[in-house]
Amino acid sequence: MNTQLLIQLLINGLVVGTLYGVVAMSFVLIYKATQVVNFAQGELLLVGAWVCWALLTKYHVPFWLGMPITLVFMFVLGIAIQIVILRPMIGEPIISVIMVTIGLSTVLQALMKWIFGINLQPFPQIFQTKLVNIFGLQVQTVYILSLVVSGLMMAGMAWFFRVSKYGLAMRATAFNQQVAQSLGISVKSVFAMAWAISATVSAVAGIVVAVVNGVSSGLAAYGIKVFPATILGGLDSVGGAVLGGIIIGLLENVAHFVDSEYLHWGNLFEIAPFYALILILMIKPYGLFGTKDIERI
Repeated sequence: MNTQLLIQLLINGLVVGTLYGVVAMSFVLIYKATQVVNFAQGELLLVGAWVCWALLTKYHVPFWLGMPITLVFMFVLGIAIQIVILRPMIGEPIISVIMVTIGLSTVLQALMKWIFGINLQPFPQIFQTKLVNIFGLQVQTVYILSLVVSGLMMAGMAWFFRVSKYGLAMRATAFNQQVAQSLGISVKSVFAMAWAISATVSAVAGIVVAVVNGVSSGLAAYGIKVFPATILGGLDSVGGAVLGGIIIGLLENVAHFVDSEYLHWGNLFEIAPFYALILILMIKPYGLFGTKDIERI
């Protein structure tokens, strides 16, 4: 057994898993506030990556300035999407709102292809040192950045829900919208803030992935790849989303190791998370930390 390869893949799985956890938090954030699963989440990653790429390559903005500008843009875009597209859907059946998010994903995907084309574009080099030696293993510098940024975002999200005014308002709105309104909470503002934060968080993940792999329309597939992590952790649990992302990231890389060393199927890396999704739905449909809805007649 190639132990060094296994350790390398486990480290990669941990890094990728934290990114999955960040994107899964974006799913959870919108679901907790609106009870809607956003199927355009992957496209928000794509938009954020393309905007940052354009700032760095076409307008020669330094990365330390380009990334904050991108996050501000995505924050405003999230609010605009909620106000213009989703606010008129308030009161409509949930399935109708979900179909709108699917339509939104198609529109954003087509718009990005129209503006930036369909070819993979390499991201400008950000760090002078591409690889860092850690205990004899070569780890990309951007992976270390990813771990730090993901950790900070997870801590920030935990603080947001426990302490901040808007975080407490979101928790109250998720529990009962009518009660929240009776307490003076603006449900419309909560919805807009949820979309704004979700778009911003997704953009961070999109930029990190783009720095490693480049930018192309395939980046949007992360939205679907992260879905098993969201279900595993629980669709309404931020902590579960983080844990689910890490588990799926590790599972992918362990599957890659088993496939390359023993099975030689060639695609186990891609399909392992979805096998896990089927098992989760069969055994524990609410996820590890999801809230069980019990209805009595």
